[in-house]
Amino acid sequence: MFESVKTLLDEHAQIQAQLSDPAVYADQALARKLGRRSAQLNGIVEAYNRWHSATEDLEAAKEMADEDPDFAEEVETLTAALPDLQEKLRRLLIPRDENDARDVILEVKGGEGGDEAALFAADLLRMYTRFAEHKGWKVEMISFNESDLGGYKDAQVAIKGKSNDPAEGVYAQLKFEGGVHRVQRVPVTESQGRIHTSAAGVLVLPEVDEPEEVEIHANDLKIDVYRSSGPGGQSVNTTDSAVRITHMPTGIVVAMQNEKSQIQNREAAMRVLRSRLLAHQQQIIDEENSAVRASQIRTMDRSERIRTYNYPENRIADHRTGYKAYNLDAVMDGDLQPVIESCIQMDEEERLAALGE
Repeated sequence: MFESVKTLLDEHAQIQAQLSDPAVYADQALARKLGRRSAQLNGIVEAYNRWHSATEDLEAAKEMADEDPDFAEEVETLTAALPDLQEKLRRLLIPRDENDARDVILEVKGGEGGDEAALFAADLLRMYTRFAEHKGWKVEMISFNESDLGGYKDAQVAIKGKSNDPAEGVYAQLKFEGGVHRVQRVPVTESQGRIHTSAAGVLVLPEVDEPEEVEIHANDLKIDVYRSSGPGGQSVNTTDSAVRITHMPTGIVVAMQNEKSQIQNREAAMRVLRSRLLAHQQQIIDEENSAVRASQIRTMDRSERIRTYNYPENRIADHRTGYKAYNLDAVMDGDLQPVIESCIQMDEEERLAALGE
């Protein structure tokens, strides 16, 4: 049943041999790549060993069952345990997104709803920050553009994990958060107590470990500098320190203005640009492979509303998976794991179905 396991076991052994060679660590990018792949294969190797060992023990117990009742009892125990071990191994063999172990750059942007949308964008960013704290991840603010009421017209943060295990990777956990998030509540600007609906957009990008991973030619970049500004257009800087970089082949534009110097803003913009280009390249690959496997979640149009946050009913609902719960206050305080698990489970089911085709 597990024809592909031997190939993976051989690959794991080869990687372990490479990682035991001190010379590999002279190339940090290679060492990180090998470490990520090793962590992914470790779980498969361990699950295979448990399944294989139980299978051999069952065969041995069957041979001795007629002579010893203790072995007959062991046959029953192992027979009952084997399907779970087999299913766990089968799920681990589901092809993973190669970016799952990466850190991310997460962007939030106020959408329909003006000041209320910007305030909701800030609430979403706080939710992700609190979730990251629960996971032991580090959050770094890269850029933000505040609204007059203290919300975020847009903001970008880097979220860094602490594990090479792809299943626990930041991107693996947050990649399904990309899309339009809708909120229903009474805005702070509403004097009549009426419920309004507004929205904010979220974009989750796998962060590039090394600049060399994404090839960018200087001739493909258009770089503009300008004077940064704050809420209400008030001048924040008296020098042209803000930077806007346009990648002309793709049309991707990144602007940064929060750092004090032009050099710092340019470095931050290039960091985000590399992540956007990596995501752009992956999107092209996904589109080319869409005929092989179409995932309900992964290929969904990002303009679609993926989730609704209803404050009067304290309800959160994910429109892709059907998940619904009445603990919105806890979710907004970072208790996001059950919602994310519903997306991961649905994606796994899609991948399992593809394996059986």
